[in-house]
Amino acid sequence: MPDYTAGIITVSDKGSRGERADSSSAEIRKILENISVSVVCYDIVPDERGLIAEKIRQYADDRKLDLILTTGGTGVSPRDVTPEATLDVIDREIPGIGEYMRAKSAELTPHAVISRAVAGVRKSSLIINLPGSPRGARENLSFVLPALKHAVEKIKGDQSECAS
Repeated sequence: MPDYTAGIITVSDKGSRGERADSSSAEIRKILENISVSVVCYDIVPDERGLIAEKIRQYADDRKLDLILTTGGTGVSPRDVTPEATLDVIDREIPGIGEYMRAKSAELTPHAVISRAVAGVRKSSLIINLPGSPRGARENLSFVLPALKHAVEKIKGDQSECAS
């Protein structure tokens, strides 16, 4: 997936206040760099629906990033609102990505079934919610990695046939 741009948004109340180190974004960045995706934007925001949505809009609309990955806020805690913020701003949902991440993660931990991660498209950007733990972010991104290049190309208007 060379020549694509990405942004990482870490969603964490404690991280945004400097009370917790953000190690999930480092895991994501390593994976992306290994496939030659350039991480050009990175921010930490608190678990506030409007702020998360605004940052996603900014990355998609102003920065026109190919891939936007969020990490954190996908669980069932009262402050976990990343999926709702994402649904507020996407044009089209891609349910298979979240479903696949949950299915593959459930093979490793029963807690995966309470993930509410979503994915979708805003304009020409692919947006995917990842868990907030470094391990969860790494594993879930690795699960969907084989589909990312194809998804980004199709979102950008590639007309080639999908069948091999």
